[in-house]
Order: sequence, then C-alpha cells, then structure tokens
Amino acid sequence: MSVNRKFKDSVFTKLFSNPDLLRELYCALRGVTLPSDIPVSINTLENVLYMDICNDISFEIGGKLVVLIEQSTINPNMALRLLFYISDVYQAMIDSKTLYSKKPLFIPWPEFYVLYNGVASFPDVEILKLSDLYYKPTDLNLPEKILPLMDLEVKLININEGRNEEIISRCKKLYEYSKFIAKAHTFWKELKNLKEGIKKGYKILPKTWYTCRVPGKTFKRGIEYVIYRMEYG
Repeated sequence: MSVNRKFKDSVFTKLFSNPDLLRELYCALRGVTLPSDIPVSINTLENVLYMDICNDISFEIGGKLVVLIEQSTINPNMALRLLFYISDVYQAMIDSKTLYSKKPLFIPWPEFYVLYNGVASFPDVEILKLSDLYYKPTDLNLPEKILPLMDLEVKLININEGRNEEIISRCKKLYEYSKFIAKAHTFWKELKNLKEGIKKGYKILPKTWYTCRVPGKTFKRGIEYVIYRMEYG
C-alpha cells in the first residue's frame, strides 16, 4: 500500500488550526487561565524545508510567539532547527528596510514546545538547549562556567496516554488526541500490518474531531501517516 509521507498537514496541525483551540492548548501547557477574548494569530510557515513533515504550528498570543512541534521521535537538533524556523517567522513579520531604522523594532517573546507521542520510552518533560550543541571553547582560557551570549530552549512534553495527565486534562482536544495515538500504538503492536492498522484506525476517530472543519480525507491520510511512521520511523 502506497502512503505519501509528506502530505500537506498532519492530523495534529489540522486539529489545532482553530485559534480558540490553540488558546486552550497554550493555557494547558502553561498551567494558566486566559480570557477568551485574548486574540490568537496563526502565522505558521508554509513549506518549511528543514521540517520532515508539516507538523508545526506557530501563533501569537498576548505578545508571545509560540512554536509547537508534534514529534514521534526525539531529534537532538530540534533547538537548532527551531532557531532557523523562528528566524524565518520574524523575517516574515518585519519589513527588512525597517531593520536599519533608528527606532528599535520590538518582536514577540518566543516560546518553543515539542509534544512527543512516540513509542520509545521518554521522560515526562525534558529541556533541549541550543547551547548544548555548541563546540566548547577549550582553547581560549575562558572560565568553565561561562554562558553563551545566545541560547534557545525547547520544552519537550510527553503527551502519550498516562503521561503529564495534569496538562492533558486541561485541553479536551489534546486529551482526545492522546487517546487516539494510544489506540494507534496498540493497533500497530497487535497487527504489525500497515493496511489493517489503517482500516482499524478509521473506526476510532473521535466524532468531535469533525466539528473542527477537518475533511474526512485529511483524517484518512493522517491515519495512514500515524501508522506509517510506526512502521518506517
């Protein structure tokens, strides 16, 4: 069975393409409650070459620029990838001519999250830093604990069923997605067959997902991807 690995959007990005759902998800991740009238502006980049699939969402909320990535594998270079990503987002927001203005250009405060739902064992939370990828300046006789002048931190959150339940319980769609992924994992373990796993996956789509203006065809391809990446990584 042929499966297109790089289709336009993942199930995750379709589910959370609504500003109200993104606000709810952000509140869950931060453990806060925000008024429903705080605007959310989605500015996800299109056709990002250094992302293996389109599973990223970028949006502004309350003066912050939040980038969410959904991943089934842990990439140690995620902080570097997100450095490239955020640079492109800022570049798209600002007229390059104004960079030479005498007035300061204020930009949204960035936050980075990776939501992990893979089958490999992983902690509830982990922080990846850009500075962990730097060469150590051992030949410059600098103090050992000197900090780099530029860094970027990514918070990895395990959203598999039974993990970070306090966070997941605050967002209904995230809870449903976690349940769905758990069932998809079970199908894969039981069947070890891509075609049969996809067939069974169609039957467990939460009915509420269809209220998110997500076409059934998109879910069909999304199910194929979820099962496909379990088989091929």
